[in-house]
Amino acid sequence: GDMLRAAIAAETPLGKQAKSVIDNGELLSDEIVSSLVQERLTQADCQGGFLLDGFPRTLQQALFLKKTSICIDAVIELQVADEVIVERMKGRLVHPGSGRIYHLKSKPPKREGVDDISGEPLVSRPDDQPQTVLKRLSVYRSQTAPLIDFYKTLSNESAELLRYYVVSGLGGVKDINARLLSLLSC
Repeated sequence: GDMLRAAIAAETPLGKQAKSVIDNGELLSDEIVSSLVQERLTQADCQGGFLLDGFPRTLQQALFLKKTSICIDAVIELQVADEVIVERMKGRLVHPGSGRIYHLKSKPPKREGVDDISGEPLVSRPDDQPQTVLKRLSVYRSQTAPLIDFYKTLSNESAELLRYYVVSGLGGVKDINARLLSLLSC
């Protein structure tokens, strides 16, 4: 997500292309995403390790990763019901200048609709609208869900190289974070 937002903010050719696709509630093409990821993972700060969030999203992207020298230690499947996802997304507000995130229910700003620090207006991103989220969930089921079996199979074949975890995505951020850290600190 950060890679995409940086490319969009910089208005690079890939960033402009990605923004158009995201605003329409679609997933980015494998070519765009793989190009962004491949470029980013060559940077010095990734040499000691990295966390991929939202990549790979398709079997083609997973196969791309498998063909490279990029080592993946663990895959985590966060499970959350569709209605919970829609509710979370429709309540999200963002400060465009900084990327600070608020939520109408779980993390409201001190003053309604206004960033706590700058006093500037908060916005709801187009890709957080319920109809867009539902469209993306449908795309997820057809394009991303097949990765569950792909990574479970890889983990079963080489458990010492790749661990596969299923984690509940319900609860607060601190609770979910604690579940994740307990798995990865082993």
